[in-house]
Amino acid sequence: MKRLNLREAWRLPAPERKDASMDLLREITRAPIDPDYAVVSARKGPRRRNRLALASVMVVTGMLVAMSAVQSFRAAPVVAEQREALIDSVREGNERVTQQRARVEELQNANDVHREALLDGDEEASFRQEHIAELAPVAGSVDVSGPGLEIVVDDAPEGSGDELDQVLDGDIQVLVNGLWRAGAEAVAINGHRITSLSAIRSAGDAVTVNYRSLTRPYTITAIGSPDEFAEAFASTPEGRLWESLRDDYAFRFDVQARDDLVVPGDPSLTVRHARRTP
Repeated sequence: MKRLNLREAWRLPAPERKDASMDLLREITRAPIDPDYAVVSARKGPRRRNRLALASVMVVTGMLVAMSAVQSFRAAPVVAEQREALIDSVREGNERVTQQRARVEELQNANDVHREALLDGDEEASFRQEHIAELAPVAGSVDVSGPGLEIVVDDAPEGSGDELDQVLDGDIQVLVNGLWRAGAEAVAINGHRITSLSAIRSAGDAVTVNYRSLTRPYTITAIGSPDEFAEAFASTPEGRLWESLRDDYAFRFDVQARDDLVVPGDPSLTVRHARRTP
């Protein structure tokens, strides 16, 4: 009889027992974890990892927000200082512009005096001087005073920030055109004379006239006949449009007749063309 090797004997399958009651023990030994429990545990694994990843992201985000808040808090004094410096610079610039305009007006007056002295006694020169004086108000180079209309317009009081609730450059252009149509002799917006060379534009949220920013509310002064001017303007398409803007968008649109208004001249007007007469 051949002798079996111990390793070969170890690999031999165990003889099956005829006792069926041992099947349950073998099943418990082979699969100690319930199949349903194993499925649920496998599902919980990724969820836990997702929660850990979400928690990590939230922690990092919180740290970044905190760091940003600290930096903003530290930079606040510097920003406030820079803002004050910018405001002071703008204020100084406006003061210099005002001084230069006053100087220009002073020189223009002196020039007028010298011109009249030189032309005194010359009939031809006097005639031309009178013609220049007649055209000066139309050109916008001199002040014009008299009765007329004072119109104040502004955005809706409770605007949502939409352009439909704001007075735009086109709205003011329409208003000025209506005043010219009604027979205005001279027009100014916030003290800036409107001439044939004037431009009414937008720069960001601001309206500019002759490239100078205006502040709200916008006051339009127009010289015209006190008896017919107001009625004529109200009957123009531009006047009716502005009444619609007031009624539909709650724009401020106040029209007042005044007995004595002054529309300043435009000091920036210069001679662009000249020729010698024979």
